[in-house]
Amino acid sequence: MALYVAGLGKGVANGGMAQFQEMMRQQLESSMHAELEKLLDTTAGAEREVSKKNFEGFKNLFHRFLQVKGPSVEWIKIKRPPEDSIQPYDKIAARGLPDNVADNLNKLVVVKLNGGLGTSMGCKGPKSLISVRNENTFLDLTVQQIEHLNKTYNTDVPLVLMNSFNTDEDTKKILQKYTHHRVKIHTFNQSRYPRVNKESLLPVASSLSMSGQSAEGWYPPGHGDIYASFYNSGLLDQLIAQGKEYIFVSNIDNLGATVDLHILHHLVNQPNGKRCEFVMEVTDKTRADVKGGTLIQYEGKLRLLEIAQVPKSHVDEFKSVSKFKIFNTNNLWISLAAIKRLQEQKDMDLEIIVNPKTLDGGQNVVQLETAVGAAIKCFDNALGINVPRSRFLPVKTTSDLLLVMSNLYSLDAGSLTMSPRREFPTTPHVKLGSSFTTVQEYLTRFESIPDMLELDHLTVSGDVTFGKNVSLKGTVIIIANHGDRIDIPAGSMLENKIVSGNLRILDH
Repeated sequence: MALYVAGLGKGVANGGMAQFQEMMRQQLESSMHAELEKLLDTTAGAEREVSKKNFEGFKNLFHRFLQVKGPSVEWIKIKRPPEDSIQPYDKIAARGLPDNVADNLNKLVVVKLNGGLGTSMGCKGPKSLISVRNENTFLDLTVQQIEHLNKTYNTDVPLVLMNSFNTDEDTKKILQKYTHHRVKIHTFNQSRYPRVNKESLLPVASSLSMSGQSAEGWYPPGHGDIYASFYNSGLLDQLIAQGKEYIFVSNIDNLGATVDLHILHHLVNQPNGKRCEFVMEVTDKTRADVKGGTLIQYEGKLRLLEIAQVPKSHVDEFKSVSKFKIFNTNNLWISLAAIKRLQEQKDMDLEIIVNPKTLDGGQNVVQLETAVGAAIKCFDNALGINVPRSRFLPVKTTSDLLLVMSNLYSLDAGSLTMSPRREFPTTPHVKLGSSFTTVQEYLTRFESIPDMLELDHLTVSGDVTFGKNVSLKGTVIIIANHGDRIDIPAGSMLENKIVSGNLRILDH
C-alpha cells in the first residue's frame, strides 16, 4: 500500500519544537548526503556520472519528503472540476480530421512506460515481452501499431521506451528484431534510487553494484520520474530539434492506448487558440475502478487525486461512483517544450508517494516515488478528455489476459477492437482463482480459449481445466472444492450455470 507522505512534522505546538524538528531534518539530510557520497565512491567513470545525476533527483525528493507536514490535500478544499475542463471525447471527435493528418503525426512521439517486470504474472524479464495474442508480445503490438500509422500516412512517428534497470538489457536485446520495421525506436532509462531504511532513513545499499546483497538496495522511482530522466537523457532536446511537439505516454500493458488522431488534432490545432500543454484521458468509473485516481479542482488548478492521498475518513466517499465519476487511464498527451521549460525552471512539483516494502531478509524499507499524471497541475491549460472505455484495456492479471486472447476482440495492425458480434460494448467480468495466477499455469488449463462473445460474468476457483471449443454465456461460476478437480469437457456450452465440486451442473 502506497502512502502519501506525512514527514517529520505533523503540526507543531510551539516554536521550540519546530526548531528541534528543523535541526533533526538538517541532520538527517546531512547524513543522507554523506552516505550517497560514500556510495558514489564505490564506482568510477560513466556509471559514477549517471549515478551522480540520479542522486541529485533523489536528494530533492528526500528533502521534500522531510519537509512535508501532514496530508498533501485538505479535503475541504477539493472541488469538482469546472464543466469545460473535462471534455467528452465525442465533442473532440465531432471536429473531424484535417486534410493534413500526416503533418500532425510528424509532430508526435509515442512513449511507452516499460520499466515493469512480469513477476506478478509469474514471468521472468520485462512484462512487455509476455505473449498476449497470436504469439505477439505487448512490444510487438506497439511496434505494429506505429508502423501501420507510418506506412498509412507516410510519416515518421518514433517509439520511445522508458526502461528501468530491471528491463533495459533484455529490452535492448529484443529490439534488434525490429531493425527492418518502419519505426525508429529510442530508449532511455528511468533513474535508480536507493531504498531507505524505515528506521534510520539512510540507504540500505553498501555499494552501487546491482549484484549480491546491494541489488535489493535499489528501485526505479515510479513513472513520475519520466520528466527528469527524459530531459537528462538528451533525447528530449533531440526530438524537439526534429520538430516534434507532443508525446503520447501510456503504460505498455494498456492494449487500448493507441494513437488517437482526433485527440492529436485537438492538441495541435486548439479551437480557442490556447496552447494546451497536457491532456489526461479519463473514463467513466465502474465498481471495478474505485481505487483509480480522479481529477479534481484544487486551489484553482486541475489536479490528480490518488486514493493514497485521501484521509481515511473520506476513503468511502472517494470510492463513490456518484461523487467521483471518472478515473485516470494514464494515457497522457504532453507538450515537449513545456516539459523542457518546467525541468529547466525546476517547477515540476509532484506529490511524493511513500511506498513501504519488506526485503527478503525481513528489513523494512521505504521507496520514495512519484506518478506521471500528478504533474497535470504544473502545465498550462491542462485538459481532461472523457474517452470510451475501449481506450483502457490493461493486462495486469491472467483474468485480463483471457479477455484479450478471446474472440471478444479482433486484432488488426497491432490494435485490438471489440468484436462487432458482441451485442453490448462492456467487457465481461472475469475472475480466475489462484490456480491460474501465472501465465504458465493459465495456459496449461485451457486447451483452447473459450467462446466468450455472450459472457457477462465468469468466476473460476480451484483445480479446473477447460477442453477445446467450450462456450461460456451469461453468468458462469465454476468452483472445485479443495482436493476435487473439474474438467470442463470439450465442446461444452455453459449458459447461466454453477458448476460445483462434484461436477453437478446447476442452472444459475
